[in-house]
Amino acid sequence: MVTEADIPMCKVVLANRIAQGLLAEVSEGLKKFNKTPLLVGFLSSADPAARVYAEWTGKTCRENGFKFELREVDREELEDALIAANNDDTVDGIMVYYPIFNDRQDQYLQQIVDVSKDVEGLSHKYIFNMYQNIRFLDPHATKKSILPCTPLAVIKILEYLQVYNTFLPYGNRLHGHTVTVINRSEVVGRPLAALLANDGACVYSVDIKDVQQFHRGEGLRKRRHEVTEKPGWTLENCLPQSDVVISGVPGKEYKVPVHLLREGAVCINFSSDKNFGPEVKEKASIYVPAIGKVTISVLLRNLLRIVQNRTETDTQVEKQVEKEGNIEIATPDK
Repeated sequence: MVTEADIPMCKVVLANRIAQGLLAEVSEGLKKFNKTPLLVGFLSSADPAARVYAEWTGKTCRENGFKFELREVDREELEDALIAANNDDTVDGIMVYYPIFNDRQDQYLQQIVDVSKDVEGLSHKYIFNMYQNIRFLDPHATKKSILPCTPLAVIKILEYLQVYNTFLPYGNRLHGHTVTVINRSEVVGRPLAALLANDGACVYSVDIKDVQQFHRGEGLRKRRHEVTEKPGWTLENCLPQSDVVISGVPGKEYKVPVHLLREGAVCINFSSDKNFGPEVKEKASIYVPAIGKVTISVLLRNLLRIVQNRTETDTQVEKQVEKEGNIEIATPDK
């Protein structure tokens, strides 16, 4: 006889459900514009996964009222192609399917994309703002800074799951939560740890070599996060303390040790490989097995935001020009 205790209490939440709400928000915002924004994706990689992602991006764009153009460019010609897109007024947003060179040259290419068209939030200005916990581009706080898509997708998932406490002030809504992020890549893991800590969480960032703690100090006294090394720490120290566990280790061999999980933890997988085995449902209260569709939704949300930011800038310039045009300049008597 099956008793109530035998029934797994874990709720599996699929990315599609979360993405629908974000896409509805994007659709509403899109109605305020007279033109259809154009996103241009650059594919210079032979990686089949990059092509699948590009096709997925195009499909989602077209289904939600955006134009998408895929430009396949030899990697040695990509730099010139990006500069040309920067100078093309018909192009509203630019994204590149990385990796291309798999070295520092990729970082250089990220900085070529015009900050006003960078839907992936990889430009230096956006990365600086993210780590410094600067949330707006202007002193009047009318234009939000752009955040990298995958880390922001995880944030949106945690908001949807109501891990964020909306009773607390904006910017402190993860106060009291302990999070483990297994992955410290510069693309996802480190930015994600910084974002979570800037929102008030105590975050353990786990890499293959060590553990770092991202936090804003006791009582969230600091404006932005700081990083503390945790010598000798492993997952055995982090997981039992964490009410949220987020993993993105590339490779089918890696699995999060479920026996170390805290009972009732929220578990999120952002690797293309499943970092959690099926037994995670015996420990977790909520499990999100993939986030890809949320990432694409966030990409469109970023595209809408940069169009809004540019429109706001154009309006401010027009008002300033109009104001200056109305000023009478006194001419001295001859």
